[in-house]
Amino acid sequence: MKICQVEKTLVATSRIGQLGTRRLLVVRERESSSKQVAVDPVGCKEGDWVIVVGSSAARTAAGSNEYPSDFTIVGIIDYWEDESKSGRKK
Repeated sequence: MKICQVEKTLVATSRIGQLGTRRLLVVRERESSSKQVAVDPVGCKEGDWVIVVGSSAARTAAGSNEYPSDFTIVGIIDYWEDESKSGRKK
């Protein structure tokens, strides 16, 4: 599992049928500039901190082992103790 922040919605009107109408979001890994596309089955909004799973867990979390996802949001974080240099709480 990874902690990421939702940056924006990704719009892709031409997609393979297996993706259906699931919402896709651009997320950035915590303390990184690395961005990925994640499936959003939980209803996130821009700026949310989320828990994301990858690999086969991502397909299962998206609803099916046949679903073509490699990164799926499984929860929205309400709060955590951030132990980074800033010492800020999220």
